[in-house]
Amino acid sequence: MTAGNTSEAGGSTAAEAPFIKKRAPTLYVIIAIKLLKFVSFVTLACVFYALSDNDLPAEYHRVLHFLRLNPERRFWTQLALRVAELTEGRVLWAALGTFIYSLFSGVEGFGMMFRAGWAGWLAIGESAFFIPIEVFELVHRPSWMVLGILALNVFIVWYLFANRNRLFRHHHHHHH
Repeated sequence: MTAGNTSEAGGSTAAEAPFIKKRAPTLYVIIAIKLLKFVSFVTLACVFYALSDNDLPAEYHRVLHFLRLNPERRFWTQLALRVAELTEGRVLWAALGTFIYSLFSGVEGFGMMFRAGWAGWLAIGESAFFIPIEVFELVHRPSWMVLGILALNVFIVWYLFANRNRLFRHHHHHHH
């Protein structure tokens, strides 16, 4: 009876079992960050959309002040500030751009929840993309917040890259 159970447990699922049982708290934290970013940027996109027919520069400054937006995104806020000085149509574009950008974080977060390899690579790419911007920012306007965000992004890139084989399913079989 026990022999039957053991062979059952060690069937075709044996290869997947250690994978499923392996918890990755660090990965969950990264996923949580990505999903939080997703929600924040979707919210921001909705705010842009809602404000598109208001007195933009004034409203925009109020929103930025209220949200105390992350300097990592100074890249986006600078872009949006230029937009805010312009037309309703441009602001709708900003809303769309922000929404599309938020989808990256959402797709990365949900993809990594399902341990999809491509989501890991997308997260590595997106986090790596901002590193030079943050380094530039630090050189010109040093701040602990930017330093913290830079460290976080470097860590995300390093962690996901270093653990990519353990964390994510691969469709092809690879030998070690």
